[in-house]
Amino acid sequence: MRLKDKIALVTGGARGIGFATASAFLKEGATVVIADINQQGAEEAARRLDPHLKHVKALAVNVADPQSIAAMMDAIVSDYGRLDLLLNNAGVGGNIPFLETSLEDWNRIIGINLTGAFLVAQAAAREMVKSGGGKIVNIASLSGQRGGNGRSAYGAAKAGLELLTKVMAVELSPHHINVNAIAPGAIETEMAKFAHDEATRKAYHYLIPMDRYGVPSEIADAAVFLCSDEARYLQGHTLNVDGGFLAAGLMFGPNKQLPNT
Repeated sequence: MRLKDKIALVTGGARGIGFATASAFLKEGATVVIADINQQGAEEAARRLDPHLKHVKALAVNVADPQSIAAMMDAIVSDYGRLDLLLNNAGVGGNIPFLETSLEDWNRIIGINLTGAFLVAQAAAREMVKSGGGKIVNIASLSGQRGGNGRSAYGAAKAGLELLTKVMAVELSPHHINVNAIAPGAIETEMAKFAHDEATRKAYHYLIPMDRYGVPSEIADAAVFLCSDEARYLQGHTLNVDGGFLAAGLMFGPNKQLPNT
């Protein structure tokens, strides 16, 4: 019960990493607000976790729309009086070659993954300042740390979010707000099951020392830690949960066959 009596907001909480983290937060004693652009999905997710909705609330939010974010925060404060924890997770994928990335593609991906994360974090932090502190965890990405095919807009957004995490940590420290990030590697989400073909999976397995995809609950476990009192002196840190992907250099041996062999 590391998060007992905390009020937690999870954006993009209807599925994948968001849903897994909402579930973990609930098990650790928090009251959880699942916010998602898909209101029906948020409501279904909330009822899966808590059929009587005693400790889970569903809200619709478009993180690219300041008015939508303001309405979400008003609803949370009206119901609970404060906000203690934020998992800033809502986002969209993007795998478009650099030369084919349109300005529309760029603006949409940056607008949701970076500007949207900024807007939600700012709104949440303002409430946390009023109540004396809190914890914010931004979901960054390995794609914001390493170059990769098709990741110009997505990678730029996530790299920006990692630096934003550091700035937030510096400025919000006097308000007793911890701000950290998680950089997932390849995670077996619904999106990955749909988007990753056999060649992509072989490439990932070759690059990951642990030789497997992660699962959403492994990101959720890291988020629980960063939101708990155990992480009280962590500030401005990005925790890679990637099976060793970022750490790896040259790898070879009987279990490391090239993706095209």
